[in-house]
Amino acid sequence: MKERITQLLEDKKLAELREELQKINPADLAILLEDMDEKERLLVYRLLPKELAADTFAFMESDMQEGLINGFTDRELREVLEQTFVDDAVDMIEEMPANVINRILRSTDRETRDAINQILNYPKDSAGSIMTIEYVKLSRYLTVADAISRIRRVGTDKETIYTCYVTEYRKLIGMVTVKDLLLAEDDELVEDIMETNVITVNTHDDKEDVAKQMSKYDFMAMPVVDDEGRLVGIVTFDDAIDVLEEETTEDFSKLAAMSPNEDSYFKTSVPIHAKNRIGWLLVLMLSATLSGSVLRHYEAAFQAIPLLVSFIPMLMGIGGNCGSQTSTLVIRGLALDEIHIGDFFRIIWKELRIALIVSVVLAIVNGIRIQLTYHDMTISLIVALSMVGIVILGKLVGGMLPIVAKSLKLDPALMATPLITTILDTCSILIYFGIATHFLALT
Repeated sequence: MKERITQLLEDKKLAELREELQKINPADLAILLEDMDEKERLLVYRLLPKELAADTFAFMESDMQEGLINGFTDRELREVLEQTFVDDAVDMIEEMPANVINRILRSTDRETRDAINQILNYPKDSAGSIMTIEYVKLSRYLTVADAISRIRRVGTDKETIYTCYVTEYRKLIGMVTVKDLLLAEDDELVEDIMETNVITVNTHDDKEDVAKQMSKYDFMAMPVVDDEGRLVGIVTFDDAIDVLEEETTEDFSKLAAMSPNEDSYFKTSVPIHAKNRIGWLLVLMLSATLSGSVLRHYEAAFQAIPLLVSFIPMLMGIGGNCGSQTSTLVIRGLALDEIHIGDFFRIIWKELRIALIVSVVLAIVNGIRIQLTYHDMTISLIVALSMVGIVILGKLVGGMLPIVAKSLKLDPALMATPLITTILDTCSILIYFGIATHFLALT
């Protein structure tokens, strides 16, 4: 398809090109336009029908949108904005420079401009900042037939019509789906079939919590109310998916000991990449000097049994790996609300039992291997006992630190692999040489 579009563009067969473009999904069209230069992109975009053009525009990256806006006439910009949902317009504006924002706001009608400003006034990470005000409202006293007629009349301009909200004096009193309406008798009243036990979120609730609730209840839309219970908007599932993707990306960055970055990998400059990574690397590097200090403290043990040194990498590695396994599971549980701060001691008890099983198996295997290789029972016991202590400590630390971070209002993802590994490296050496020096004193 891409080759055909390119060929038609080169041959200037614009009528055929327009027909081919109408067969492509808006999301795929946005990707197709991304590979074109600005002149070609503007030409192809102008060939699209109004609705398809607006849908495609919503899927574009902000830099592409800005480039097209700069090439639009005022009439073209108005046509795009007329077909764009308010929440998509807000997302677009948040990424634009001031001069482009002013032009966008000048091209919208007063009602849309007021709606955009209303949403922009909510805190950045709140439900209000991602909601749309384009939803279907119904009266409780409407008949089913009248309700369906209203949906047909106003639904064209709404982002979703599947779920309709029943309000009275702007307060949300119920909800009804189009499926409910279609299956009901024409003369039934909306209040007789509506669901009155409606789950809502507040305008100032965290947007990540809203997305999680939508996932939990399998909602296509979540109603947003103000402090007085008045319906002010809805969060649709596409916006919830964007929030979850954004939060997952942020957590991945923190798990890898990097500062989160909103831009994609290739759109982020080399200096910004370096800045996002170097801070944590410096912290981890300096904290790792503790391991060196501990090693210097046990130089006498090295000299007495040089073979002890060869097992340090294995023991440090197993401690970090055990801690990382547990912390990953706990962080995931916290993110999905499967684990809460009050589960602290349950986690410790569970991880302690897991650690006992894992450590005993690893200790036995290593003890036998060392005995067969070096025929030294003392070394075998030292390594085996150290393995038990290090695995237990690793599992406990990996389970505790994310919970502690959560209780301190910090992101649990901060307690991720690099930090836990650095902590456990030092602790592993202390356990290993503490046991070794004890055995050496006995012998």
